[in-house]
Amino acid sequence: MATPPELSFPRQYARTRRFTLGTPRAFQVTADGARVLYLRSRGGTDPATCLWSMDVATGDETLLVDPVALLDGADEDLPPEERARRERTREAAGGVVGFTADDAARTVSFTLSGRAYVVTAGGEPREVPTLTPVIDPRVDPAGRRVAYVHRGALRAADLDGGDRPYAEPDGEDVTYGLAEFVAAEEMSRTRGYWWAPDGERLLVARVDNSPVQRWYIADPAHPDREPAVHPYPAAGTANADVRLFVIGLDGSKVELSWDREAFEYLAKAGWPAQGPHIVVQSRDQRTVRILRVDPDTGATTLVHEDTDPAWVELVDGVPAWSGDRLVWAADVDGWRRLLVDGEPVTPDGLQLRDVLAADAEGVLFAGSTEPTEVQVFAWAPDGGVTQLTHEPGVHTATRAGGTLVHTAATLGRHGSATTVRRGDASWPVRSFAQTPSLTPSVRLSKVGERELRTAVLFPAGHVPGSRKLPVLLDPYGGPHGQRVLTSLRMFYEPQWFADQGFAVVVADGRGTPGRGAAWERAVHGDLATPVLEDQVDALRGAADEYPDLDLDRVGIRGWSFGGYLAAMAVLRRPDVFHAAVAGAPVTDLSLYDTHYQERYLGPDTGAQPYRVSSIVDDAPNLRRPLMIIHGLVDDNVVVAHSLRLSSALLAAGKPHTVLPLSGVTHMTPQEVVAENLLHLQVAFLRDALGA
Repeated sequence: MATPPELSFPRQYARTRRFTLGTPRAFQVTADGARVLYLRSRGGTDPATCLWSMDVATGDETLLVDPVALLDGADEDLPPEERARRERTREAAGGVVGFTADDAARTVSFTLSGRAYVVTAGGEPREVPTLTPVIDPRVDPAGRRVAYVHRGALRAADLDGGDRPYAEPDGEDVTYGLAEFVAAEEMSRTRGYWWAPDGERLLVARVDNSPVQRWYIADPAHPDREPAVHPYPAAGTANADVRLFVIGLDGSKVELSWDREAFEYLAKAGWPAQGPHIVVQSRDQRTVRILRVDPDTGATTLVHEDTDPAWVELVDGVPAWSGDRLVWAADVDGWRRLLVDGEPVTPDGLQLRDVLAADAEGVLFAGSTEPTEVQVFAWAPDGGVTQLTHEPGVHTATRAGGTLVHTAATLGRHGSATTVRRGDASWPVRSFAQTPSLTPSVRLSKVGERELRTAVLFPAGHVPGSRKLPVLLDPYGGPHGQRVLTSLRMFYEPQWFADQGFAVVVADGRGTPGRGAAWERAVHGDLATPVLEDQVDALRGAADEYPDLDLDRVGIRGWSFGGYLAAMAVLRRPDVFHAAVAGAPVTDLSLYDTHYQERYLGPDTGAQPYRVSSIVDDAPNLRRPLMIIHGLVDDNVVVAHSLRLSSALLAAGKPHTVLPLSGVTHMTPQEVVAENLLHLQVAFLRDALGA
């Protein structure tokens, strides 16, 4: 899609939601491989996501659901629970942002504006008679009814009428069928119930938030509004109490039994044809168990256990089954490996990222032999491991019924390219994403003794040796937050900053994924020292390779963990860093959630790891310009982080800049806010560095 010539990059970047609008995503192949379902909006600035279907035999696309038409052009009215779900998943678009299908994929369910809908093959979307608002509607495998959550109760409605509750809250702080905060934010478990294959029973989570401390998120710009009450389990405090029940549509209810005191985290659950299972994790995250469930008695049986002296990583896509063989992933001999029936089947040097699909034919998974690339591999029972993709880039895929859907993003083209393959037939899936108004020119290097993967970007047209450039480090730097990948989408914002007159350096240090277990666990017990050391080493290594970098003018910017890293850089290494922009920084690590923070630093928030890693006490050391940016209604990294640092800086007599964002959460999807934030950061850095 062409770019309007009058549109500046910051405005385009904001309006396109970072060029994600119009991109096809959430692919699901039907069991017979005949059709592919997916989401995509109609254009690169259209936030209303539609549901589409492709006929694999012909490549023809069919628009199944147009949310604008379904709502007659009215704006969406999202219930608070749905807004919270989207915040947890960082969903920036609107319309149909998720769907489920029955086993035959003839009936597809989705929610729109707090109402449940279904669309059947060859039919028009229609609303299911339910109570409203509806949260997380899911059609049963037989396609006869839709379960959903309404005001904390799990209900199910027949497609043609008839609706009743199957689990109702038995306390003020109790919900059925919803994921608790840390499950959705940290464990990638955004759901709280699972249908049985026959559609007659469900596995349902009961969440009691009464043990969890309450935080109150207010927007000072609207003093007439009551603060939002948010159960937030900060490090060292109580988590929600999570139980599981098998609930029958005949009214039966059986509670599952496992050692919940030793394993208080419900990490995963499911009910495939092989039978129901759950994955539970200890509070210290050093032990994970897969348990098989007897749905008639609630008894659980140990299937597999992993332990680790630091933590056991939770991997997306597992457990799964290849026929009757259990598919799992675990760190073995320094590498994250694919396990089939407990046996590692992947070699040294191949770091598994996640499992993409599994069936009787084998397992499809993403992995890396070079951390800047993500390739797709397949394991077959009789053929071992085969690499399916080879072009340097970030690849993903899914498959079923002999049909493969492959998506690739590279440094050689804008956006991503998706192809559907079945036998000799191959069809592209159109993307309506806008073409960016700039093209990053990325120089990838391995610098320093640790071979830190580093990207350097210069202003467009810069002639080497013509002038010294102020330097801007643009990291994330934290666990799970890799930035240096062979994909253009990672570098649009860095290139824009480079075009404002900076040499931009992006580096992935210890703790980031893709380089083996020891690399990830190097931050255990200390989230600050190794991360900051690696940014300094990457900066110096880049300057050795590119003499145009002016090490007397170095700035750093970041958001969330990157904001924490940016603030820490000027507080602890003012000899290296001369200015910083810290967006939504985590400054007092005891204020962040249990599952994330305790994984690295433990449950004792008064212990040495928290003192070493938190930065509020470093406030008296500030002698460089620092801008702090924070959304006032952020319920993930609450604004108290920035306010505590600012108060400490004020008490120490240290001038600094604070930019509060009214009505903004941890995301900044608002177009004007997102655009102007880029301009304000550039102006601050230019002034601070004399650029």
